[in-house]
Formats: sequence, C-alpha cells, structure tokens
Amino acid sequence: MRIDILTIFPDFFTGPFDFGILRRARLTGAVDIHTHDLRAFTHDRHRTVDDRPFGGGEGMLLKPEPIFEAADSIAITPRPTRDLTRETVILLSPQGRVFDQAVAHDLAKLDRITLLCGRYEGVDERVNTLLCDRELSIGDYVLSGGELAAAVIVDTIVRLLPGSVGNPDSTRHESFGVADAPAPPHIPGDLPRSTHGAGGLLDYPQYTRPAEFRGALVPEVLTEGNHDQIRRWRRRTALEKTLRNRPDLLARAPLTPTDHKILNELQPRQPPEDES
Repeated sequence: MRIDILTIFPDFFTGPFDFGILRRARLTGAVDIHTHDLRAFTHDRHRTVDDRPFGGGEGMLLKPEPIFEAADSIAITPRPTRDLTRETVILLSPQGRVFDQAVAHDLAKLDRITLLCGRYEGVDERVNTLLCDRELSIGDYVLSGGELAAAVIVDTIVRLLPGSVGNPDSTRHESFGVADAPAPPHIPGDLPRSTHGAGGLLDYPQYTRPAEFRGALVPEVLTEGNHDQIRRWRRRTALEKTLRNRPDLLARAPLTPTDHKILNELQPRQPPEDES
C-alpha cells in the first residue's frame, strides 16, 4: 500500500512513523508512506497556503491552489476517473464521518490512500468537491490540524495489512474486531482455541504474570486450563465491559441468543414499582 499525506507540517510525522509496527511495516515494504509539504507548491515569497473566507468570519482557510498542485505532482487519479476500489483521497475534518474499525478494514483493502490534513478554520470547499472522495473525523472534538488524525488513521490501517503484525489473529481478537468464527476441528496435540472474536464489542480483560499483585488475583478460570470455560468467561466479560463503557456498540453487534441471555443477567435489576 502507498499512503500520501498532504500537510503544512511534514516534520510532524518523523516520530510517529519510526517506531513499532509502523516502522516494521515500512521496512518490510508492506506500506510506503510519503509526506508532502504544501508550502512547496506556493509561488510567493511568503509561501502562503491560506487566505480569508469569502463572506467574512473568523480564521483562515487553506487555499485550493497548493493542494491541487501537490495532488498533480504525485499523480493522483482525477476524481471522475478514480477507481475507488483501489484508491481514495480523504479530507481530514471535524465535519467528516467518524473513523472507526470498520472504515479501517475497508481502507486496508486499497492500494493507495491520500490524506489531506486540514488546518486553521478548514479547507476551501472546492477541494472537497473536486478532489476528495470522503471526509473523515477521528472524534467529536476539534484538533488544531489534521496531522494527529492522519497519524491515528495510518497506524490503524497499517496494522491491518498482511505482514504488519507477527500474529494476524491479534487484529481479529481485539476490541471492535470481526465476529467470532466457529472453532476449527481439534487436532490432537494442539491446544483448543481459548480466544473469542470481539464481533464489534470491546475486548475482554487480559492478565499476565504475576498471578497475584498487591492482593489482586488473576481470575481462577484463566489458570485452570479449561479452554471452553475460558472462552465463555472472555465473552461474558467482553459483554460486561461493553455494557458498562460503550453500550451503544451493542445495538450494532451481531449478538447470539446466549449473548442476549448474558446481557439480561448483567442488566441492573429495577426495583418493583410501588403499587400503593
């Protein structure tokens, strides 16, 4: 995959992309990331990339000319002929659709992604209508620019690419991951599968050594070796954590009858109404 980032602060990305999974993915060739300084596509001595909005108002807007010149310089396919199954151009903006794991999985299937980092009060809307395919936001809050959002989106996508993580199942069995798959037939000598796909829920609690820390013990079920019981415990605690922290996710998750039974057990019981 190739990722291009259009920004007025290209040096912002020298740190985030040089560590961990992103660094390994770049070194192995799983992803090729390029940053482009919009100021390099200006033609005045002040390297001006912004101007006042028509109609008045606070702040400044990114001008369209440097953005389109930058896009032309890296041979982005014009929007009318762009194959959206292979390539996309994304404007990072508080007005965009909220980026989530489902969007990340869709984007990870592409060959090329271009991210345009907004700044100031935003971007001339003609950039959005003539160049970009979609707007994305990383949450219901306003950042000083799209660079942080770009770093978040790149990290989320790249870790889904083949070869980016050591064990590909680790991107399935995590918060917001894919639905659980039926356990494969047991092979003698192998341990049964004790993990459980998140299916759009939050991940279950995890523990490591030591088994006792400051009086807090690892749940006994995780130490007894019964993998079926571990799977059931993990599903129940994932449902419990989702109900507590992100109940909105339950409406979209593919829940089984057993899941609904567990949720009914976890729901706080309402006191009986006083009939007097």
